Amino acid sequence: MALKHVGRVASNRRKVIVAYRVIPGDPDNCLVVQTENLSADEHDSLIRVVESAAGQEAYEFAEAMARAYLPDGRNMLAGFQQTGKLRKVPTEAVEMTPNGNTTIALNVLNNTIAEQKGVTVNDLALKGPGGQTTQQPDIQSEPAVDPAAVYTAEPATATDGVLDDNALAAQYRSQADALYKEAKALRAQAEELVPTIKKKASAKKTETSAG
Repeated sequence: MALKHVGRVASNRRKVIVAYRVIPGDPDNCLVVQTENLSADEHDSLIRVVESAAGQEAYEFAEAMARAYLPDGRNMLAGFQQTGKLRKVPTEAVEMTPNGNTTIALNVLNNTIAEQKGVTVNDLALKGPGGQTTQQPDIQSEPAVDPAAVYTAEPATATDGVLDDNALAAQYRSQADALYKEAKALRAQAEELVPTIKKKASAKKTETSAG
Protein backbone atom coordinates (compact mmCIF):
# COMPACT_ATOMS: atom_id res chain seq x y z
CA MET A 1 0.00 0.00 0.00
CA ALA A 2 1.36 3.44 -0.94
CA LEU A 3 1.54 5.97 1.89
CA LYS A 4 1.81 9.72 1.56
CA HIS A 5 4.03 11.85 3.83
CA VAL A 6 6.58 9.06 4.47
CA GLY A 7 10.22 9.63 3.57
CA ARG A 8 13.84 9.37 4.65
CA VAL A 9 16.96 11.49 4.86
CA ALA A 10 18.86 10.75 1.65
CA SER A 11 22.32 10.78 3.25
CA ASN A 12 21.67 8.28 6.05
CA ARG A 13 18.27 6.75 5.15
CA ARG A 14 16.79 7.62 8.53
CA LYS A 15 13.00 7.58 8.37
CA VAL A 16 11.06 10.84 8.56
CA ILE A 17 7.46 11.89 8.37
CA VAL A 18 7.09 15.06 6.31
CA ALA A 19 4.79 17.49 8.12
CA TYR A 20 5.17 20.31 5.58
CA ARG A 21 6.50 19.61 2.09
CA VAL A 22 6.84 23.34 1.53
CA ILE A 23 7.47 26.06 4.13
CA PRO A 24 5.63 29.29 3.18
CA GLY A 25 8.14 31.78 1.82
CA ASP A 26 10.91 29.18 2.02
CA PRO A 27 10.14 26.68 -0.78
CA ASP A 28 13.55 25.00 -0.70
CA ASN A 29 12.97 23.67 2.81
CA CYS A 30 10.47 21.38 4.54
CA LEU A 31 9.54 20.41 8.10
CA VAL A 32 9.94 16.80 9.15
CA VAL A 33 9.66 14.60 12.23
CA GLN A 34 12.55 12.14 12.60
CA THR A 35 10.85 9.01 13.91
CA GLU A 36 13.92 7.67 15.71
CA ASN A 37 13.87 10.73 17.98
CA LEU A 38 10.45 9.85 19.36
CA SER A 39 9.52 7.77 22.37
CA ALA A 40 7.78 4.47 21.60
CA ASP A 41 4.30 5.77 22.41
CA GLU A 42 4.82 8.99 20.44
CA HIS A 43 6.10 6.98 17.47
CA ASP A 44 3.12 4.62 17.53
CA SER A 45 0.65 7.53 17.77
CA LEU A 46 2.31 9.32 14.85
CA ILE A 47 2.30 6.25 12.61
CA ARG A 48 -1.38 5.59 13.39
CA VAL A 49 -2.22 9.09 12.20
CA VAL A 50 -0.07 8.68 9.07
CA GLU A 51 -1.88 5.46 8.17
CA SER A 52 -5.34 6.82 8.97
CA ALA A 53 -7.77 8.10 6.35
CA ALA A 54 -7.41 11.62 7.76
CA GLY A 55 -3.64 11.43 7.45
CA GLN A 56 -3.71 10.16 3.89
CA GLU A 57 -6.35 12.67 2.79
CA ALA A 58 -4.46 15.64 4.28
CA TYR A 59 -2.84 18.00 1.77
CA GLU A 60 -0.03 18.62 4.25
CA PHE A 61 0.33 16.03 7.03
CA ALA A 62 0.59 18.77 9.67
CA GLU A 63 -3.14 19.38 9.15
CA ALA A 64 -3.86 15.87 10.45
CA MET A 65 -1.33 16.31 13.26
CA ALA A 66 -3.17 19.46 14.37
CA ARG A 67 -6.29 17.32 14.94
CA ALA A 68 -4.54 14.45 16.73
CA TYR A 69 -3.36 13.96 20.30
CA LEU A 70 -0.35 12.30 21.88
CA PRO A 71 -0.88 9.66 24.60
CA ASP A 72 -0.30 12.25 27.34
CA GLY A 73 -3.09 14.45 25.98
CA ARG A 74 -0.97 17.07 24.20
CA ASN A 75 -1.88 18.21 20.72
CA MET A 76 0.47 16.33 18.37
CA LEU A 77 1.51 19.26 16.18
CA ALA A 78 1.98 21.70 19.06
CA GLY A 79 3.65 19.07 21.24
CA PHE A 80 6.26 18.15 18.62
CA GLN A 81 6.93 21.78 17.82
CA GLN A 82 7.36 22.75 21.47
CA THR A 83 9.84 19.93 22.11
CA GLY A 84 11.93 20.62 19.00
CA LYS A 85 10.89 17.45 17.15
CA LEU A 86 9.79 19.33 14.04
CA ARG A 87 13.01 19.89 12.09
CA LYS A 88 13.68 22.17 9.13
CA VAL A 89 15.68 20.43 6.38
CA PRO A 90 16.30 21.14 2.68
CA THR A 91 13.81 19.44 0.38
CA GLU A 92 16.70 18.15 -1.74
CA ALA A 93 17.94 16.20 1.30
CA VAL A 94 14.70 14.24 1.68
CA GLU A 95 13.51 11.29 -0.37
CA MET A 96 9.82 10.39 -0.35
CA THR A 97 9.21 6.63 -0.09
CA PRO A 98 5.50 5.94 -0.72
CA ASN A 99 6.25 2.22 -0.98
CA GLY A 100 9.19 -0.18 -0.92
CA ASN A 101 9.84 0.18 -4.65
CA THR A 102 9.58 3.93 -5.19
CA THR A 103 11.75 6.85 -4.11
CA ILE A 104 11.68 10.44 -5.32
CA ALA A 105 13.54 13.48 -4.02
CA LEU A 106 11.13 15.87 -2.34
CA ASN A 107 12.39 18.87 -4.32
CA VAL A 108 11.75 16.94 -7.55
CA LEU A 109 8.27 15.94 -6.34
CA ASN A 110 7.42 19.55 -5.42
CA ASN A 111 8.67 20.83 -8.77
CA THR A 112 6.65 18.18 -10.62
CA ILE A 113 3.44 19.02 -8.74
CA ALA A 114 4.01 22.76 -9.28
CA GLU A 115 4.52 22.24 -13.02
CA GLN A 116 1.37 20.14 -13.28
CA LYS A 117 -0.64 22.85 -11.51
CA GLY A 118 1.01 25.69 -13.43
CA VAL A 119 2.22 27.43 -10.27
CA THR A 120 5.50 27.99 -8.42
CA VAL A 121 6.68 25.67 -5.66
CA ASN A 122 6.07 28.45 -3.14
CA ASP A 123 2.42 28.50 -4.26
CA LEU A 124 2.08 24.90 -3.03
CA ALA A 125 2.49 26.02 0.60
CA LEU A 126 -0.47 26.35 2.94
CA LYS A 127 -1.79 29.90 3.02
CA GLY A 128 -2.93 32.16 5.83
CA PRO A 129 -4.08 31.61 9.40
CA GLY A 130 -6.94 29.36 8.25
CA GLY A 131 -4.43 26.81 6.96
CA GLN A 132 -6.36 26.22 3.72
CA THR A 133 -4.73 26.02 0.31
CA THR A 134 -6.17 27.38 -2.90
CA GLN A 135 -6.95 23.76 -3.85
CA GLN A 136 -8.90 23.01 -0.67
CA PRO A 137 -12.14 24.29 0.86
CA ASP A 138 -11.82 25.91 4.25
CA ILE A 139 -12.58 23.40 7.02
CA GLN A 140 -14.57 25.53 9.42
CA SER A 141 -15.05 22.85 12.06
CA GLU A 142 -11.35 22.12 12.53
CA PRO A 143 -8.70 24.17 14.37
CA ALA A 144 -6.74 26.58 12.20
CA VAL A 145 -3.16 25.73 11.36
CA ASP A 146 -0.65 28.49 10.68
CA PRO A 147 2.47 26.82 9.30
CA ALA A 148 4.43 30.06 9.43
CA ALA A 149 3.76 30.33 13.16
CA VAL A 150 4.77 26.72 13.72
CA TYR A 151 8.04 27.38 11.92
CA THR A 152 8.93 30.68 13.60
CA ALA A 153 7.80 29.91 17.17
CA GLU A 154 10.58 29.18 19.61
CA PRO A 155 10.59 25.66 21.11
CA ALA A 156 10.04 25.44 24.84
CA THR A 157 13.23 24.93 26.80
CA ALA A 158 13.71 21.60 28.53
CA THR A 159 14.72 23.36 31.76
CA ASP A 160 11.45 25.27 32.21
CA GLY A 161 10.11 22.60 34.56
CA VAL A 162 7.33 24.66 36.16
CA LEU A 163 4.12 25.50 34.31
CA ASP A 164 2.18 28.65 35.14
CA ASP A 165 -1.54 28.40 35.91
CA ASN A 166 -2.61 29.22 32.34
CA ALA A 167 -0.32 26.59 30.81
CA LEU A 168 -1.36 24.02 33.41
CA ALA A 169 -5.06 24.72 32.82
CA ALA A 170 -4.54 24.41 29.06
CA GLN A 171 -2.77 21.08 29.57
CA TYR A 172 -5.60 19.79 31.78
CA ARG A 173 -8.21 20.83 29.20
CA SER A 174 -6.26 19.12 26.43
CA GLN A 175 -6.00 15.93 28.49
CA ALA A 176 -9.71 16.11 29.35
CA ASP A 177 -10.62 16.48 25.67
CA ALA A 178 -8.48 13.49 24.76
CA LEU A 179 -9.99 11.36 27.55
CA TYR A 180 -13.51 12.41 26.56
CA LYS A 181 -12.91 11.36 22.94
CA GLU A 182 -11.43 8.05 24.08
CA ALA A 183 -14.37 7.40 26.44
CA LYS A 184 -16.84 8.23 23.67
CA ALA A 185 -15.12 5.82 21.29
CA LEU A 186 -15.08 3.06 23.92
CA ARG A 187 -18.79 3.58 24.64
CA ALA A 188 -19.55 3.30 20.94
CA GLN A 189 -17.58 0.06 20.73
CA ALA A 190 -19.39 -1.28 23.79
CA GLU A 191 -22.76 -0.45 22.23
CA GLU A 192 -21.80 -2.33 19.08
CA LEU A 193 -20.93 -5.42 21.13
CA VAL A 194 -23.89 -5.34 23.52
CA PRO A 195 -26.45 -2.57 22.91
CA THR A 196 -27.82 -1.02 26.11
CA ILE A 197 -31.41 -1.70 25.09
CA LYS A 198 -30.74 -5.45 24.99
CA LYS A 199 -29.25 -5.38 28.47
CA LYS A 200 -32.35 -3.60 29.80
CA ALA A 201 -34.66 -6.07 28.05
CA SER A 202 -32.69 -8.96 29.53
CA ALA A 203 -32.97 -7.47 33.01
CA LYS A 204 -36.75 -7.12 32.69
CA LYS A 205 -37.00 -10.74 31.52
CA THR A 206 -35.13 -11.90 34.61
CA GLU A 207 -37.40 -9.91 36.90
CA THR A 208 -40.49 -11.45 35.22
CA SER A 209 -39.13 -14.96 35.64
CA ALA A 210 -38.33 -14.33 39.28
CA GLY A 211 -41.86 -13.02 39.90
